[in-house]
Amino acid sequence: MKTVTKVLSVLLALALVVGCFAACGSDTAGDTTTAPASGSASALVKVIDVELTEEYYAFGVDKNQPELLEQVNAFIAEIKANGQLEEIFNKYFGDGTPTAVTSAALDESKDQLVVATNAEFPPFEYTEGTNYLGVDMEIAALLAQELGKELVIQNMDFDAVCLSVGTQRCDIAMAGLTISEEREEVVTFSESYYQASQKLIVPADDTTFDNCTTADEVLEILRGFDSSVRIGYQTGTTGQKYVQSTDDYEYTALHVTPVDNQSGALAVQAMVNGNLDYVVIDAAPAQAIADSVNGVA
Repeated sequence: MKTVTKVLSVLLALALVVGCFAACGSDTAGDTTTAPASGSASALVKVIDVELTEEYYAFGVDKNQPELLEQVNAFIAEIKANGQLEEIFNKYFGDGTPTAVTSAALDESKDQLVVATNAEFPPFEYTEGTNYLGVDMEIAALLAQELGKELVIQNMDFDAVCLSVGTQRCDIAMAGLTISEEREEVVTFSESYYQASQKLIVPADDTTFDNCTTADEVLEILRGFDSSVRIGYQTGTTGQKYVQSTDDYEYTALHVTPVDNQSGALAVQAMVNGNLDYVVIDAAPAQAIADSVNGVA
């Protein structure tokens, strides 16, 4: 499935606003005024509509549980074939209504599926109160049901997600994970369920990339920057590798100053506050965050 740039649902926008952007002038629950679109005169940020990379999301399974990997792959094939996966995508990229997912308490005496995630990555995983929402969380709930297990969700920093599976503290990582050789050292990846990409978020009044239509055009401009330009990303993600020019992304050869952030939302907030110049994160979260900052319902 190609990356989608439809405006996300009200629930997603409000969830992100409450979590990270309460002070940015976003709509309140009782405000019915239509907010300005991203890129309008009143917007704070905008997403450059160019896919910088091509990557694939999958689930990271404990290497010591090959039977679980077989079950997960069979399950992915099943929900692709019967339309359940498309229904979940429609809840977050279309006009469907998200379904909240609850986590049981960890109890080693019970038959549980323990999922590692980082619930700061809408629309794939995020929280509303004590509930989890997002594409991966709804898939996790269906998977646990299919396996006849109780679902336990362990929320942690993104760069700890695969490690927790590799050290057998969790069974499977479900966190918008891009397949990579580095991560395959600690987990076994399932079949892919989503095609993703990285995108650039810039201040709304920044016109530097407005005429770009290809990844190469954006990269050419980025390569022209020196260390005075600060670019943020979520720590442990593909965006970090792209900005730092490491691993599969050595070709970017950037000379900017890379800046770690605990989440994409915090990176964009830092940019709004003037502490970063640009942000590189996954396309779907990029649009979700931009819509929330700009007050788009």
